Amino acid sequence: MIRRVYEQASNSNAAAVYVATDDVRIADEVESFGGRIVMTSPDHPTGTDRIFEAANRIGLRDEDIVVNVQGDEPLIPPSVINKVAEMIDPGVQMSTLCELIDNPAEVFDPNVVKVVFDANGLALYFSRAPIPWSRDHFGSGTVPEGISWYRHLGIYAYTAAMLARFVTWNPGPLEEAEKLEQLRALSNGEKIRVAVSPDKIPPGIDVPEDVERTLKVLKEGA
Repeated sequence: MIRRVYEQASNSNAAAVYVATDDVRIADEVESFGGRIVMTSPDHPTGTDRIFEAANRIGLRDEDIVVNVQGDEPLIPPSVINKVAEMIDPGVQMSTLCELIDNPAEVFDPNVVKVVFDANGLALYFSRAPIPWSRDHFGSGTVPEGISWYRHLGIYAYTAAMLARFVTWNPGPLEEAEKLEQLRALSNGEKIRVAVSPDKIPPGIDVPEDVERTLKVLKEGA
């Protein structure tokens, strides 16, 4: 799985790809196929803290862009990695992606994180609750027409300078309530640019049953 993620990331426009881990087994596997490894502390409270340590160890400059790709996403399209990196500029140093929700049940699913953003593509809020809330329709338990809901996709890009700021902030009440660390950035006045993903991101591998589904997709695409 980790090799497949590494290969997909290597097919993007990234100047270099590294696996940040505290697990020697993962490090050995990556080194076996010639990948780059950054060993990090096992004590990081969030993945963002781990990425910050890795960026420091690599020696990135403040303006360098880091894309955080989860190691359980073997089907992630390289175009998605390129897109989230391209959204960074001097005024907005953190970015992420979303997709339109087409299954009404997901609007009410707390495991599906929703995002709302303004006319300039800047995030207003992320929530496990149904946002926006349609005052005149949700009492019926149905999703009205004419309103769009967007699922947040868990891929981020940051500048190295943004990562350095992030790790100085403590989790706030919004993050603690929603269990969403991106709310830490919004709570501290950081802008997050959001765009609709250019390609569908297939589900990652969270449980053993997901392995067979992923292998089937890979076989069909071969």
